Amino acid sequence: MKINVEIDCTPQEARAFLGLPDVQPMQEQLLAALQERMSANVRAMDPQEMMRLWFAPGVEGFGNLYEAFARMATGKRE
Repeated sequence: MKINVEIDCTPQEARAFLGLPDVQPMQEQLLAALQERMSANVRAMDPQEMMRLWFAPGVEGFGNLYEAFARMATGKRE
């Protein structure tokens, strides 16, 4: 014996029927926070800002740049 049941409802209606919580407000809040973080990171990737940070006044800026490239090349974190 084979029985097929088709239910036509929206995801919100199915969650309410099954007693699952409405997570849409939480998802919207998390997406807004993620978007804000990503925007901040994009602003930090501004070439002019990167050059200002890497080439700080004095010789120590070049030392910091060299250390950063050395860490990237060797794969070491610290």
